[in-house]
Amino acid sequence: MLKFKKPISCLNSGHEYHEELGEASAGCNIVEYLARRYPSAGREEWRERIFSGLVLLNGVEADPKVILLPGQKLIWRRPPWKEPDVPFAFAILYLDEYLLAVAKPAGLPTMPGGGLFMENTLLTLVRRRYPGVNPLHRLGRGTSGVVLFARTPEVFAKTSQAWSRGEVLKSYRALVVDIPAMDEFDIDVPIGRIPHPFLKTIHAAVSRNDETGRPARSHVRVLERRGDRTLLDVRIFTGRPHQIRIHLAVAGHPLAGDPLYGVGGIPRVGSRALPGDTGYYLHSAFLGFSHPVTKEWIEITCFPPPILRTAG
Repeated sequence: MLKFKKPISCLNSGHEYHEELGEASAGCNIVEYLARRYPSAGREEWRERIFSGLVLLNGVEADPKVILLPGQKLIWRRPPWKEPDVPFAFAILYLDEYLLAVAKPAGLPTMPGGGLFMENTLLTLVRRRYPGVNPLHRLGRGTSGVVLFARTPEVFAKTSQAWSRGEVLKSYRALVVDIPAMDEFDIDVPIGRIPHPFLKTIHAAVSRNDETGRPARSHVRVLERRGDRTLLDVRIFTGRPHQIRIHLAVAGHPLAGDPLYGVGGIPRVGSRALPGDTGYYLHSAFLGFSHPVTKEWIEITCFPPPILRTAG
């Protein structure tokens, strides 16, 4: 296990958010637009940011009274901020001149995102030791286990193509609430986007005629029943965002501790949780694929945390 010291500075280096305005922005006041676009701050805070010169419109400091037009280029220069604490560690599971696989701990984001994390991520840690690598997939912040990186652009392209063709085997361990009636079953409910009170939209289970829905398939196998909890092996044949969390909730068995998704595969009523919030038990235990260069069949396993291990 490679462990790293946290940066000496408590703040990151800040970030610039770039956006080309679309038709939906036409006629909107810039303050109103930004308050809707980034709802973590209210109108007065956005007005202060604009007065401070942190918001540019077509390369010029914006006026709080300006009315927006489609095609304008909007930049928000977000000052440095303190990111939440995360586990600064990972373990190497596989390494050659083309690929790198590491074990991500739960609580560490794979990549920047969510408006909270820019530098406290697995990508930052791994690139300190292996500059230039690119992740071929991502795990949710609360998910632990195997993350695969490509070490060259050519390998990234080839492996990504195999991933999109469904040629990569992916298996997870999950702890869910209640006891499934069957020992094995499939879930093929589409995953799309629905409105969310704190975000524009959020990934969730949708009907088969929903235009945002994309096909998703998971195979579930019971490993161990534990009173009102069940340990599962879940193999996914697609890689939609939050697929396992959503599919198991659709089946009536949300992940134990999941603050966001409830029965039905949609956000819990009244919950203020966001996709990056942790508390659930999910682990990427296995990847199997044909090596993009040598064509050798590669299997990478990652031992699960104690709560996701079987009694045997």
